[in-house]
Amino acid sequence: MPRENRKRGKKHKKQPEEQEQTYHVQPPQAIEPDPTEKPSWIVSNPAAEFNPEAPFGYVDNDVKAYFRTVDVQIRQWQDNQEDVAEEEDVDPNEQKRMFFMAALTEMQDKEKMLATDPDCSVILERMSYSMDDFVRRVFVDKLAGSYEVLLRHRFASHVCQTLFTVAKETISRETRGILPVVPESEETGVLPKLTQLVLDVCEELLPTFPSLIMDPFASHVVRALLLLLSPNLSNSEETTVRSKKSANWKARQGQMKSVFNDEKGKGKGKESTTMVAPPEFKEMARRLVKVVREQLDDNEVRAMAANKVACPGLQMLLQVEADQDMANESGSLMDRVMVGIITACQKEPIPDIEDSDYLGTLLRDPTASHLLETVVSQCPDVAFNVFWNTYFKGKLARLAAHPVANFVLAKAAERSSEDQLAQLFEELKDSASKLIRTSRTGVLRALVDRTATLKYSKASISETIYSAFDITEDADKNKVVSCILTLLPLPEYQAAVANGKTEKAAPQHHGSRHQPSVPGPLEPKIQGSTLLQALLRLPEPTNQFVIDSIFSLSIEDRIKIAHNAAGSRVFDALLDSPTVPSKVKRQFVMDFIGHYHQLVDDKLGSRVGDRCWAFCDTYLKEKIARSLIPQEQALAASFYGKFFARNLNLYLLQRRPQDWRNMQSDRKRAQEAAQTQQQPAPTPSAPSDPAPAAGKAEAPQPQPENRKRKHRPDNEIDALFEEKLGKKIKKAALADGPGAAPTELSPSKPSKRAKGGEDKKQDKELQQILGAIRSAPANDKKKH
Repeated sequence: MPRENRKRGKKHKKQPEEQEQTYHVQPPQAIEPDPTEKPSWIVSNPAAEFNPEAPFGYVDNDVKAYFRTVDVQIRQWQDNQEDVAEEEDVDPNEQKRMFFMAALTEMQDKEKMLATDPDCSVILERMSYSMDDFVRRVFVDKLAGSYEVLLRHRFASHVCQTLFTVAKETISRETRGILPVVPESEETGVLPKLTQLVLDVCEELLPTFPSLIMDPFASHVVRALLLLLSPNLSNSEETTVRSKKSANWKARQGQMKSVFNDEKGKGKGKESTTMVAPPEFKEMARRLVKVVREQLDDNEVRAMAANKVACPGLQMLLQVEADQDMANESGSLMDRVMVGIITACQKEPIPDIEDSDYLGTLLRDPTASHLLETVVSQCPDVAFNVFWNTYFKGKLARLAAHPVANFVLAKAAERSSEDQLAQLFEELKDSASKLIRTSRTGVLRALVDRTATLKYSKASISETIYSAFDITEDADKNKVVSCILTLLPLPEYQAAVANGKTEKAAPQHHGSRHQPSVPGPLEPKIQGSTLLQALLRLPEPTNQFVIDSIFSLSIEDRIKIAHNAAGSRVFDALLDSPTVPSKVKRQFVMDFIGHYHQLVDDKLGSRVGDRCWAFCDTYLKEKIARSLIPQEQALAASFYGKFFARNLNLYLLQRRPQDWRNMQSDRKRAQEAAQTQQQPAPTPSAPSDPAPAAGKAEAPQPQPENRKRKHRPDNEIDALFEEKLGKKIKKAALADGPGAAPTELSPSKPSKRAKGGEDKKQDKELQQILGAIRSAPANDKKKH
């Protein structure tokens, strides 16, 4: 054998059995092919199979990159909306519409893929706010037939929710008969109104509606749809639709609003955005409630109460049921949750109802207690009275101190009768101090609010408050405001004051970078502030003990309270409450005279100072303004006080007091007219007589309270040289002499002084000096 044909390894000899073995070859048999089996050359594509994350396919990378640029452009327009309107030479709205038309053309036939994409779904949400009525109708119509899949999708569900949220504006206009111009096309056919499209969406979701309420992604969309069908529900806020996690995520995406300045698109005007629902929506909401009744039995409805996903949807259904007058029916959703109380109330006489362990659990469950709050606020009056006598009466003190049940009891106290209110006063008389020590003041605040509503005078609110804060001596009753605001009983409050604990560990300076200090025991609390505000809204003789306690505070303590976020609201309630006498408010404002420069030298204190100024009449305003003339420089140097000083206009008060009084009177009348008519305050027009009487200068027009920086009064140089050169004003000028008509000043021409005998040459020299001082740097101006 040639050497190159040899193989490596040890040569094995054949066994005898292998040498004798013979092979018999059988002829091939015919095999019938399986019709269900694919040919060997066909390979299945995994991407072509159904993917729940992308049920309509994946978006091309180039398309996704294009919509990212669209998102960036819309964000810039939304953040700098006013700047764009001023800088663009062309019509900015027309430019934006052309941009949107290009984006909508690229989006055509890709709506479902874009809605299910994690990056493009939020872009569609942002674009929905700027779509006109016609485009919204096209967008909703493009998604028809796939809403059940979209609602159950993680990202597309938010797109549908945003569509239902912004659709109320379009539907409201359609109900009023305001329709956009629809381009006619034989290929696309007739496009229905958005009202009909929403009804078609409800018809599509009707068979699976109960399961959608319990879906983690579809439940919030169902609530948005119910709010669209029944816009007059009590909790029509976004917090009832979105979870806290979803709301925080949306807040991080930036503001979402229309990018158009004067309008929001075709068919959209500046009319009110109050939702006007068509009558078909009311019938559709009724059908949705009936579907849930028919497909779910009693136990399944009760099980939804403890489900974190389904419980908010069930609350919305109960509100719709009460709004449609369907709750007072046997077998209603309200009757099932209340374990047959409504059915029992339809019998005569009403039988005694035993406690249900289910409702007792709902009272103390963190999730289901929200549902029970809706039940006690929406159930019929007869059922509420039975529920109160069965589950609240005799247990009010224990429920008021419970960390969860106190919210349900507070909601029930808001609709209690006088007899039930008397029971609350009786049972909480000895246990109110426990509520203060645990900072659970919700029931106490609801008790005060209901007393003010019913004007209930049989029970003494003051005695209940004194008992809650352990105030027994008459000498200590003046400290009730301090105790309520800090939410400390009197012994603990006195101990905190004796220990020398301050409200803040270190003083905070404006503009400093110090870390915020830990609130001390004497720091005003939000619960105490809301309780004080409720007490100030009581009828006039009843709230006197709170007013006396406020006036017993020193001015320094009042200023400290005004500089606190929670405490300043108490003073707002004092000035806004219709039950507080006007003379009390006037005395409160006058007590700050001599200390207003300290009051307004703070972010929150300046707001309280503005409230006091808005309450005053012209006489009291002049008294406050004259007291601040020595503090004029301090107010101008204060970061917050300078805004309050603009309302004073102290320079005009010192030079022309009568003109200052006329200006303040005109402002006061304008504010009163605006409050009466609920319209913006009209600007007083200039006098029609061009030549005022001799010796009287024309009163300047009052400027708006919140004016921009460029509309400030004359600068300091004008104030210094007005006596010699005159003041530049647009409507009036200093008179040339007795009985002479005013002449308008020009910046390039020196004014004629009132005194004769001065030559023009000296006048020009002084004007040149004034121009040189104005052109000097800021530091030089301060020296002059």
